[in-house]
Amino acid sequence: MTPAPKPAAPASQAPVAETEAAGHAALLEKARAVTRKVARLKRDFAGAHRLAHDAQMREALVRTELTLALHESLVARSELQAKLREQALAALRARPERRLRRHNRLSRMLDKALARLGSVGQALVIARSGVWRGTGRPLHDLRHMAAYARRRARADVTPLAPVDQRWYLDAYPDVGAARTAPLVHYLVSGDRERRRPGPLFDPQWYARQAGAELGATGLSPLEHYRRVGAVRGLSPHPAFDVGHYLSQVPALEPGDDPLSHYMREGGFIGLSPHPAFDPAWYQRQAGEAMAGRPALLHYLGGGWKDGLSPHPLFDPRWYQEHYPMAAETGLDPFTHFLAFGGAERLSPGPWFDGAHYVESRGAALAPGANPLVDYLTGGAWAVAEARPGFPTVAYLASRPELARTGVTPLEHWARRAGR
Repeated sequence: MTPAPKPAAPASQAPVAETEAAGHAALLEKARAVTRKVARLKRDFAGAHRLAHDAQMREALVRTELTLALHESLVARSELQAKLREQALAALRARPERRLRRHNRLSRMLDKALARLGSVGQALVIARSGVWRGTGRPLHDLRHMAAYARRRARADVTPLAPVDQRWYLDAYPDVGAARTAPLVHYLVSGDRERRRPGPLFDPQWYARQAGAELGATGLSPLEHYRRVGAVRGLSPHPAFDVGHYLSQVPALEPGDDPLSHYMREGGFIGLSPHPAFDPAWYQRQAGEAMAGRPALLHYLGGGWKDGLSPHPLFDPRWYQEHYPMAAETGLDPFTHFLAFGGAERLSPGPWFDGAHYVESRGAALAPGANPLVDYLTGGAWAVAEARPGFPTVAYLASRPELARTGVTPLEHWARRAGR
């Protein structure tokens, strides 16, 4: 039996079907186009990402290379400064030494007798000692010495010798009461009474360097210094580094010495007497209290008692609180640290860890070298971490201006109070 034929679709439905089919095809094509566009965007994004990553890598590499270049420039700078110190000392030691004399009992008796003859006799005492920075014209110099002696115990008079007149009169009131010129008093009796010619001349420190000759000749440390010690580069005080100071001075005049130059001129124009003493840093704290005194003389003369700091990395009050035994020596904190504390691995303040630095430097640290001084004169650029958790190169990368100033990372950090 033959099946009945299906009824034909209405004529009106055929265009609708065709329209729907065309719409589906168009949507499909759009979807394919979007897919192709997304694929292109993915490829473009991946390329851009690779370019950005490569750029970042190149930037990081350039920053690393620049940091290493800055580090190398700072190393070279410290090496140059070391050579300048060596050359300055070599030039000083090339100067001729003056003849030593024997200052025995008879010589001292003669000085006492001359001192009783008034200003002329006292001028002869000064001339015999050789501590006066003269012109090479004996009579002219003798007249100036006599004029100095006639002014007696005036605090506003400055002798041409490394004696701090104002400090001497303040430290030893009996000299002022006796109306004796401080230099004359020191030469006749002050040295035998273990008095100091000034805060920046430590007889015991000096004797550790020249003790044998002092004992053999009977000379006072000051006379020995002026005759031969100065040209040998001997230091009058732990806080006075001769090589460091002279590297800032063009040249000394004939007959001059580093200590006299600092007291007369260098201290007033802001020259640094020691790597660990920053005159500008100190002056900002002292202000008008310095009263025209060189920074180091003011510090040693009493500034340390007010808690004034000689350097961003040295805190006197912190040092005294942590090492009370330092006060038992009778020395100010800074002098104690330079003379003894550094060798004992004591820290100069909260910013510098002495024991850690010594371990970091290892065999590269010279025997007997003060860790802080070593750090400030080049060691800063030779250790990975000057203190635990403080990477040198990373800090330099974040503070490239250090290459211009030469300030060490820990010092810069301390100046900013750890910020």
